[in-house]
Amino acid sequence: MLSLMAVNAFAQSSAELKRKRDKLNEELEKLQDEYQETAKNKKTTLKQLNILKAQISLREEKISTLNSEVRLLGNQINENTNNVHTLQGQLDQLKKEYAAMIVFAYHNQSAYNKLMFIFAAQDFNQAYKRLTYLQQFGNYRQRQAESIQGTQHELNVKINQLDRTKSEQTNLLKDQEKEKKTLGKEKDSQLEVVSDLSKHQGELKQQLKEAQQQKAKIESQIRVAIRREVEEARRKAEAEARAAAARLAAERAKANAANPGSAPKEAAPVAAKPSTNSELLNATPEFAKLSNDFLGNKGRLPWPVANGVITQEFGLTYIEGIKTDNPGIDIRTNAGAAVRAIFSGEVTSVNNISGTYLVVVRHGEYFTAYANLRSVSVSKGDKVAIKQNLGSVATDGSTGETQVHFELYKGQNAVNPKLWLASQ
Repeated sequence: MLSLMAVNAFAQSSAELKRKRDKLNEELEKLQDEYQETAKNKKTTLKQLNILKAQISLREEKISTLNSEVRLLGNQINENTNNVHTLQGQLDQLKKEYAAMIVFAYHNQSAYNKLMFIFAAQDFNQAYKRLTYLQQFGNYRQRQAESIQGTQHELNVKINQLDRTKSEQTNLLKDQEKEKKTLGKEKDSQLEVVSDLSKHQGELKQQLKEAQQQKAKIESQIRVAIRREVEEARRKAEAEARAAAARLAAERAKANAANPGSAPKEAAPVAAKPSTNSELLNATPEFAKLSNDFLGNKGRLPWPVANGVITQEFGLTYIEGIKTDNPGIDIRTNAGAAVRAIFSGEVTSVNNISGTYLVVVRHGEYFTAYANLRSVSVSKGDKVAIKQNLGSVATDGSTGETQVHFELYKGQNAVNPKLWLASQ
């Protein structure tokens, strides 16, 4: 049973690693095609550098996956080798026992010897037992022969399985060496691109400046949308508090009027108004549940596009000595790809920023933002479901780059979206 469980676990892990390797191969092929297109342009661009960085990152991940597969196969080889040795020992012991039975049967093969063995019994009961023994001995010898055949078959299966596993491991090691050589070439290409870009620092700075300006506009609009939601929640909370105070005052006046001779009744304490942004955004049971559900899916949320590779990470990065601050992540994807909500929520804002659209969706106290959309299929106030289409991603006409900019906020604080998305 333990052996069967180990085999099932190996098969599952192996299948997962193979799926991951196939996925990485698919992404690397797309990146290579895109890089070949950009390489036709004699002028080196920042896009080439970003593609090379993405390729190197994926290539390193693939090598790591291959290492895991090789280790897994190594463990399987050791286990199969031990099984082969165990089965070989069992087979040798079975053959030895069977040989002894054959010798015994040879010496007692005549019917006369068998009869003498039975008739030499002291009484009828012992004679019956001796007859039963001879019958059982014959049956046991037959079962022993069948056991030898079964063990031999199982041994052959394990040996064939061991050979296949060794062959697969050899192929993976060859693939690993090939990937390492390709990685070295890509790093050399990256150095060449960096060297070429360093000769045009002015143009590079201008490209980065334009990108940062666009992201600053996006971030500003997102913060405006979130601030508006916070203020709206605050306004509702204050209105509810005033209404509650008015009701209590009216109840007290009514009670005092009904009993003019009694002491005036004290008003019941009024519930405190929400003060922090988190309390305001979770003021209703619906939003509180949405926030808890969103938090509960951290690390398992779907990507905003079905297929994509992160080309720029969250936070401070340095591109050839130039500091950039990314409040989200940039995901390269297919041209015209659908952009989808990563969780259920409500659309709080749809804005046109320099010819492309920005969609902000609220999930309780969490907000997700999807920028660089060519078109949108939702409007402000719409309720959206997980993976619902929000629009399609835009392609930069000058660079041919297709990527969606994605940001995630808890209240008014930007957080790293990559930590919340499921691993691909």
